[in-house]
Parts: sequence; structure tokens; C-alpha cells
Amino acid sequence: MHRLILFLTIAAMPLLSHAIEEPEYEVIKTVDKVEFRKYSPYVVAEVVLDATAEDAGSRAFPILAGYIFGKNKGEKKFVMTAPVTQTAAPLKMEMTAPVTQAAVPGGMRVQFVLPKGVTLESAPEPLDPRVQLRLVPASQWAAIRYSGTWSQSNYEEHLALLKDTLDKAGVATQGEPVLARYNPPFTPWFMRRNEIWLALR
Repeated sequence: MHRLILFLTIAAMPLLSHAIEEPEYEVIKTVDKVEFRKYSPYVVAEVVLDATAEDAGSRAFPILAGYIFGKNKGEKKFVMTAPVTQTAAPLKMEMTAPVTQAAVPGGMRVQFVLPKGVTLESAPEPLDPRVQLRLVPASQWAAIRYSGTWSQSNYEEHLALLKDTLDKAGVATQGEPVLARYNPPFTPWFMRRNEIWLALR
């Protein structure tokens, strides 16, 4: 059932993410393939699940998609198209990229970044108690971008490359790595944009 909901949900997403709004950031510097980024604050809808890294995304997606498709007080909808539009009752806004995933106490945290201009006060309240809204404060991250499948081996290869680059540069990080995915699963593997982020200390 989860896979059916996931398939039906992503069928509404654009094939490519080139027009999808992203959180605002400034690239401070680049070392090899690693970007050092300074992010502005942004709001996320997130869910924490007791799941493996491989299962967390597919299990969380229908829950978070339910929220952006109107499972909230006021039945406001976040539409997965560009550009960002805002109208009255119901409010329609673009879904943004990336969808992020990170290990936390109690499982995996999966987040949808909400569009620019959405605040904790203006975001509709979720009806599903598993969905939480949170303001991510301004922060600095080291990020490595890569294409290809979402396999564990591809993730581990690029995480090792990211850590090695940061070690050689003498840069300290904190917290767990964050996997950021910018494309729906039906995007050809060679056209996908994937990233791994590590918070700078």
C-alpha cells in the first residue's frame, strides 16, 4: 500500500527539478567537489520514523505528501509545480527540493522543505500528529553533489569522499550526515541530483 501511495503521489511531480524552489544559500567557498554553504532560515515539515535508511524515505513520503496535499487544518495545499504561486482559499504553493533524510535518536528524520515565505505561523497545522513543523535556523554546511542511484554503496562512497576532503582541509563538523534528494524516483539515475550535507562546527 505504501508503494502504491508513493507511486501515485510522485506521479504528480515534475520529471525534473530544475524549476523547483530550493532553500536559499550562499556558497562561501569550494574545495575539490565540496561546497561550503551558508543557508538562510527555512521551515520544514518533518516526520521521525523507526526505520532503516533504505525504508525511511518510502515510508515517510506518503505521510508528508498527505500534509502538502491538504491533510491539514484548512485543507491548504502545496502544489508540486513551479513557479511559486500564492492565492486565497485554498492556498497553493510549490513543493520544494530537496527531501532530506538523517539519522536521529529514535530513527530517521525525513523532511520536506516548505516554500520561501512560509513561516511557522502561516503554515497550516498538520492533521497527522506524526508531521511536525520546524524552523531550521541559519546554518553552515559542507555539501557534496553526485548523481546516480540512491543505493547505500553510492551514498557511502560520496560520504567517504566528503569526509576525506574535510579532514584534509582541517574542517570540523558536527551531527549526522544528511542525505538530500532533489528528484522523484522515476528520474533517470544519470540525471538525478543527490547531495550529502555535514553541519560545520
